Formats: sequence, C-alpha cells, structure tokens
Amino acid sequence: MPIKYPLTHPHTLSEVDIMTALDVDIHQGLTASIAHHRNLQFGLNAFVLKPPKSFWLVLLKQFQSPIVYLLAFAALISLYFHSYVEAIAIAIVLIINALIGFFLEMQARRSMNALKKMDIITCKVVRDGKLHEINAEKIAPGDLVDLESGDIIPADGRLVLSNLLQCDESSLTGESIPTLKNKKKLPEKTALGDQVNMVFKGASVMNGHGKVVITGIGKDTELGKITSLVESAVSTETPLDKKLMALSKKLIWVMLFMTLIFAGTGIIQGKNWLLILETSIALAVAAFPEGLPIVATIALSYGMLLMARRGAIVKNLSAVETLGSTNVILTDKTGTLTENVIYVDTFSFPAETIQASIENKVLKFNGDAIQKSQRNFELIKLVAALCNNATIRPGKKKEKALGDPVEIALLHLANTSGQSYQDVKQKYERVGEIPFDAISKMMATLHKSDQGNFVAVKGAPEQLLEKCTSIQNGDQLKKFTINDKKKILEAGDEMSQNGLRVLAFAYREGKDINHEDYLRDLVYIGLIGFLDPPRLDIKKAIISCRNAGIKVVMITGDHPKTALNIAAKVGLVDDMNQTVINGLELPDTHSLTKEWKNKILNTSVFARTTPKQKLDIAEIFQNAGNIVAMTGDGVNDAPALKKADVGIAMGLRGTQVAKESANIVLKNDSFTSIAEAVGHGREIFNNIKKFVVYLVSCNLSEIFIVTALGFYAPASTVLPLQILFLNIVTDVFPALALGLGKGDKTVMKRPPRSPKEDIVTHKDWIKIAWYALVITASVLLAVIYCELFITKDHQILNNVAFVTLAFAQLFHVFNMSSPRSKIFRNEVTRNHFVWYALILCTALVLLVFMVPYFRLPMGLIVLNLNIWAVAIVASILPLILIQLYKVYKNFNA
Repeated sequence: MPIKYPLTHPHTLSEVDIMTALDVDIHQGLTASIAHHRNLQFGLNAFVLKPPKSFWLVLLKQFQSPIVYLLAFAALISLYFHSYVEAIAIAIVLIINALIGFFLEMQARRSMNALKKMDIITCKVVRDGKLHEINAEKIAPGDLVDLESGDIIPADGRLVLSNLLQCDESSLTGESIPTLKNKKKLPEKTALGDQVNMVFKGASVMNGHGKVVITGIGKDTELGKITSLVESAVSTETPLDKKLMALSKKLIWVMLFMTLIFAGTGIIQGKNWLLILETSIALAVAAFPEGLPIVATIALSYGMLLMARRGAIVKNLSAVETLGSTNVILTDKTGTLTENVIYVDTFSFPAETIQASIENKVLKFNGDAIQKSQRNFELIKLVAALCNNATIRPGKKKEKALGDPVEIALLHLANTSGQSYQDVKQKYERVGEIPFDAISKMMATLHKSDQGNFVAVKGAPEQLLEKCTSIQNGDQLKKFTINDKKKILEAGDEMSQNGLRVLAFAYREGKDINHEDYLRDLVYIGLIGFLDPPRLDIKKAIISCRNAGIKVVMITGDHPKTALNIAAKVGLVDDMNQTVINGLELPDTHSLTKEWKNKILNTSVFARTTPKQKLDIAEIFQNAGNIVAMTGDGVNDAPALKKADVGIAMGLRGTQVAKESANIVLKNDSFTSIAEAVGHGREIFNNIKKFVVYLVSCNLSEIFIVTALGFYAPASTVLPLQILFLNIVTDVFPALALGLGKGDKTVMKRPPRSPKEDIVTHKDWIKIAWYALVITASVLLAVIYCELFITKDHQILNNVAFVTLAFAQLFHVFNMSSPRSKIFRNEVTRNHFVWYALILCTALVLLVFMVPYFRLPMGLIVLNLNIWAVAIVASILPLILIQLYKVYKNFNA
C-alpha cells in the first residue's frame, strides 16, 4: 500500500503507529521487492552534492576583483588607442596575479568529499524475515535496521526495540555524553538532543542493541537537512573586497575630476586634440594602481604560509585579512571550548564535597581536601573499577579507550589509587552482573575475593538510594535515614543544575551474600558529577580576545545548565550575567522582534540550538554590522561555518564536513590558535593599509604631475608607458616589502577597527594628498630648474620628470613608518625586504636607460651626469620635508 513519506515528527508516534504508517512488520521487515520499489520512488540513501568548482572556475575566480576589472578596462582603452605595449603590460600583471592566487587555492583544496565518505558504510537490515548486510545507500523508508555497539547509524530511524542502546550524537547535537535510548513517544516540540526514541544518520552506537524503523533517508535525514543548509548558505563578500571596491571608486572620481579639468582647460586654450587625448590616457593609467592586486595577493599568500607554520591552514586568501577584521567569534562548546572527553569533576560525600582537577589530561586531587572521607574515597574508586565494562588499552602513541565515556572516566579515577584497574579486577573476580536498564537505572556487579564477596553498584541517585540501608561516613558506618536521603538528593540536584551528569555509588560486602539477590541492603558511598571539562588554555585565550575588543559567544546543542557551567569556567559569563537563550524559546527569524534581536546581540551563551538556528544567529550578528568568525567541529556546525565571514574548523576532532565548510582549519584544535590567528590577521591588515597608502599616494602624485605638466609643459609630460613602468615595476617591490614586514605586536591589546571603516580613511586621504603634493612639487622643481638653467629640450625635460618621480617614489617608502617612530630606526628601516626592493628597483631604472630595447619604446634617452644629479637631489626632498614635519609634529604633541 502507498505510504506517507517523509513523516513529520516521527518521535511523536508510538512503535505501532510508526510501523503502520510505513507499512512494515516488526518480524519480517520489508520485502526485497517493496524496498526496491521505494528506492525507485524516494531515491537512494545518499546526498546529491553540488560538484566541486572546476579547474577553470577556480582560475576565473582570481579575476573577480574590482581592481582587476578596472585594470582590464584600462587595457581595453589602451588597445582602442593602439597603445599595444601598455595593454600587454597590464595583461601580464593580471595573469601573474591570477596564477599566484590560483596555485595557492588549489594547493589548499581538499580532495576528500566528507559526505560521500560518510555514506560508504554497510548496515544490517531485516528483509523477508531474514537479516541481510547491505550497502547503506540501498536502505528504504520503512526498513527494519538492526543496530549494535560499534555501528555507524545509516539513516534516521524510530526505535522499536532497545536493550541499553547508547548513541554518540556529539557531532550532530553537541552533547559530549552518549544518549541512552528508549521507545517512549515524545511531545512534538522535543529538541533534537532530547529525542531519545530516535537515532540519526552519522551518529555511532556506543553500547547495547536495538532495532529501528527507518523514517528518513538521504536529504530527509537531519544530516541531509544540514547538508542542504551548507549548500544554501551563501558566503558573504569579504571586507577586503568591499574596501578595495570603495577605494577604486574614489580613484576613478579623482581621475575623472582631474581629466575633466585638464580637458576643459585644454579645449578653452585651443590645445591639440591628440595631445589632450594622450594626456587623458596617461591620467587614466596613473589613476589605477596596477601593482595593487599583485602586492595584495602576495602579502595575503605570505600570511597564509606564516599561519600554516602556526598550525592554521588557510583555504582561501581573503580569509587571512577577514580574520583580522573579526569582532565577534561564535564558538561551539563540545570539542572546541572543551576536551570532548568525559572526566570526573566533583565528589559529594556525606561529610564533604571535593572538586577534582585536570592537569595535562590527568585527574588530580588536593590530598589535604580529602580528610573526613578517605574511606569513602577509596571505596568509590574500588566500585568505579569493578562496576565497569569499559577497557583502556595501551597504544603506540596513546592509549585506546573502548566503552561508555562515563565508564572510561571511572577507570581513569580508579587508576589514581596507586594500582591499575586491571590489578583491582584480578583481585576481585566477577561472578555476577545486573546490567543497567532504563527501568532500574542501575548496574551492579558481584565479586569474589580473599575477604569474601563484594557488591559494586552505580546508578541514578533516586533509584540507588531506595536499595540502601546504611551510609558510609568516613570510617563510620551509620544507619541510612530519610534525612540522609533528602540531603543526598539535594546535593545531586545542585550538581545537576551546575551542568554535571550525576551518578550515585554504593557497595555491600560479606561472606553470605545471595548470588541471586544481591541488589539490596547496600551501603551508600557518595555521588560523582561528570563533565566534559574546558581546555586548559581556553580562559587565557578568551581574555586575550576580550582585551582585543572581540566578543566571544558560545552556541551549542547541549543542555542550558551544562552550557552555563562551561561558560562560567572559561570566563564567558560571570555572577552578574547568567543569561542563556534556549533554542526551544528562540522565535523563527521571520518573527523576530527588535527586542529579541537586541537580546541575541547581548547574549554570550546559546543552548539547545539547531543547525538552522546557528546559521540564523550568525546572520543576525552580521546584519548588525559585525565581522563574524564561527568555530566548530561537528556536522551541526557546518552551515554556520560556511555562512560566517570566516569559518574555522578543528582539524583533529573536526568532522570532514565541518573542515570542508570552513575557510580555516586548525591543525592543533586550540582556541588559542584562533586568538593568535586574529592577531596575525590584524598585523597583515596594517601592512596592507601601509602599502595601499604608499601605492595610492604614488598614483595620486602621478595624476597631479601629469595634470600640472599638461598645463606647464604639455610636450614634456610623463607618458602612459612610463607611468605604467613605475606602477608595475618600481612601485610594486617597495609596496610588497611593506606587505611582508613584521607587524605591530600590540594589535591584540587594542579594540578592532570598525568594520565600516574604509581601508583608506579620511585622515589617510589627507596624508596621501599631502604626500602626493610634496612629490609633485619636487618633480616640478626639477623640471623648472633644468628648463631654466640646463636645457629646454622637451624629451630631456620628460626624462627628468620620469627619473625624479621614480626615485621620489622609491624614497617615499621610508615615509610609511609609524608617526611616533624614530627617523633612522623604525619598522621600515628594520625591514630587510625594503632594502632589497630599493636595490632591485634602482637597478631596473638604470637598466631601462642602458638598454636601447627598453629605452626607446619608453621615450627615454641617455642623460648626462648633471641632469641625473638634479633629478636625484630633487627626489630626496619629499623624504626630508615629510620626516621634518613628523619630527615637528611629535615635538609639539
């Protein structure tokens, strides 16, 4: 019969209802023919992924930049006016720039497809009454799948049979502790992490056995919905691209303004149309900083390499600078702020409460603190070792733990007693076991030793206390009273409210214990609270981010109390601010009020969030004008990682889906590396700002010089090819040296720059105009002096202008030092790349004059020494004037 698929809210249906809805028999399963028909009707259990960008699309992407568009336009203008040399030169610049970016991005690309890899699994399915092992792709809605410890869950399903089934869903929900499953139907609004009657594709079975009816395959699974969000999440335009576009527009307006003034004046004066046109082309070429794309690309590439050495793999160039602009970090909890390993956190004994600590992943206790409860402490470690089915095996590099994470934590506790848990188990031979189940909520083991029989019990406090008749209070054994029970339950509730998972422990010993009925007359020992603890370096890293003006926000799928506990431990919240937004309370983005948006922007902890809500929260912060970095390691983080301005995935613990969605992958999984990377990104931006100011001031001086000479000596004005040579050759190498210099190490002690701030601010434009005017004045001074005292030859005067401008721009690099730095000892003079650039560029200028093949096309001639002397002296004047002005300004500051 036809079935209704996909089902809505299958967790609200009973086992009978789910089997009726999907027309499946609990004993026979589906028939092979029905399963095949449903595969044809609903598709395979696989994701339809967008194919990766082709080789050509990656290459084409390198040309998608505002500066590149402008340079291409300049090249077309040059072609139109038959200035082929200029057009070819610009084309070479564009190709070199594209190839640098292309090869770096191809090198960073990951060939592994995460979702396909996740799909290559097999599963056991009941069909025609028999158990078959099939490829997970061929699962159909309604299939009856058999699950046991170690299995990867192949699709979403509703539990119809469960025997202590526990699933690790941390990559999907953010919860560190495995979920114990049961068959009871649940309310419709139950959060994903609380849907204990469901299993989800991509999770793993830790313990137990169960059977599920498949309710969702492929794109209809929770993992499939996340994949759709990843595919639909649109990456935003990077801040650097926006700033370069704004800069380009301003340069165009400056060029148009100067061109209109020159052309209008020329027409009024009756100048030759061809001369006006040639000068206008020279102005157009001068306006565009042809070297900017190459310098920006290489500076970002150098940043990529440095960050890789520091443990951060950057997958695309723009992410380097964008990270430096970040003022909000949205971070996952499990595996990012925490270890993603369960440890013992707190002991609650009848006489005292003791806090444990983790040092280098080793459980530590303050020996002086365990005074009144030494006997309880020794007993609870004994029970932890005996009432336990987990194992820890030695490995080549590190130990391998198998079993329930809580039981593994108890083995680590047992190992602190001075002997290994294996030695303890050898002394106490296990002769009986009552396994944990959802009704009793306890596990008990019976052991035989030289002293007699010993019963070890652990379980939920309320259920275990019902079996207790005595209480261990230090060395004394007392009768268990109702008042004792009340105090213990209150202590357990307090621990639970602090986000801990709580288990109670008890024992019984004697020679006459009934092997068939030993879960009674127990002696209560104490409570243990378990926690996935924060990483040791997290608190310091968060303080560093806060000092740098960066807001850190935790977004997790875990319980609110657990989230708040971790947030308090790492310093995200304090006693005055305990606000947590529960994802169950969060309205849909379409119905968010202004008050809700403000509440979201002022909250540091979000719990029980879905992948869609993570995506929405990232977008709300972005729409408020923030530059957002998102960190995470789970499948549930992938959409937000892609949506954020910078997505940062954990390389060791992170799922492959998260790594593929991110811009940056941390090889050491350390949040501290994020703070360091932000600082490095800020250093890179400061370097970019320096070379942009340098290049733009050089370009603006060319515009002023072409305009001024166009009025004063039109026949001697700087030619388009000469300007192109300066822009592409002599300007590029000093700018590149600035981009590769060591940055300011104090950047993380200052707040981030405003995301709305242009790369060149109003204050910077005043400086640029001042620099350009001083350079222009020196060039005009050299031309006027030569015309008055040496020669009136137009070509020689043109060459004087070219040489003076070339060296004035080279010396101008020393004006890029910080305002309060010393003249001869600063970050520019200490940058050895700057000195290499000056030597190289000087050699290139001399080479152009010496080789006829280069000299003649550029309109250059051999100059005598006195003309060279005038040009060099004039070119040093801007450096002297600007440095003297800096000294004067600092003196009066």
